[in-house]
Amino acid sequence: MIKKINFKNVPSHLAIIMDGNGRWAKKRNLDRIKGHIEGIKSLRAVTSTVMECGIKYLTVYAFSSENWQRPKAEVNSLMYLLEEYLNLELPTLIKNKIRLNFIGNIERLPESPKKTLLNVIDKTKEFNSLCLTLALSYGSREEITTAAIKMAKDIKSNKIKIEGIDENLFSSYLYSRDMPDPDFLIRTSGEKRISNFMLYQIAYAEIYFTKTLWPDFSRKELIRALKNYEKRVRRFGKSEV
Repeated sequence: MIKKINFKNVPSHLAIIMDGNGRWAKKRNLDRIKGHIEGIKSLRAVTSTVMECGIKYLTVYAFSSENWQRPKAEVNSLMYLLEEYLNLELPTLIKNKIRLNFIGNIERLPESPKKTLLNVIDKTKEFNSLCLTLALSYGSREEITTAAIKMAKDIKSNKIKIEGIDENLFSSYLYSRDMPDPDFLIRTSGEKRISNFMLYQIAYAEIYFTKTLWPDFSRKELIRALKNYEKRVRRFGKSEV
């Protein structure tokens, strides 16, 4: 199926809301953590396919700021899985020249997974075949609020002038300042909402919803989504020619 992709018309930046791990497990009478484990397998398959398609940026919603409200046992298991994933994937990231990145307030992460995350980021910082960004302890409203506070402080200290504020300057205060805005957003599991994910950055992103639960989101499913993206006409507010 990948041969049917028009590689000249793939998104530069693909963002994914990976939803449905818990429901996948529930349907099978399994513990929720099993769904998260299967979800990691889907992330591996998607990352590999993204590279084959020549997409340069992949950002995935791994853990939201709201997810801290989940039962402590589940949160602890997710933190353990995060650290395990990072340790296991590091050789693959290095082999494929994938740079790991994050967006979010990682100061809330436990010390061990945070240390592992920063270590992997450091070891892959020179790579450029793909930038894989994990949205961790991430909430877009918090991101925008934090950016506004930093900008206000810089105005107060005369680092910037109010007259010089525009969209580009504001974007430079966001977590995502070092990457382009997403062209294409995929949400799995059938839910049709954005869930506080990259609200500022997806202003002109094409959006694709699928009922497929994330652990079932395969290479084939991604290619189907990318074929759908090919048909989109991106006008950015301009009239259709």
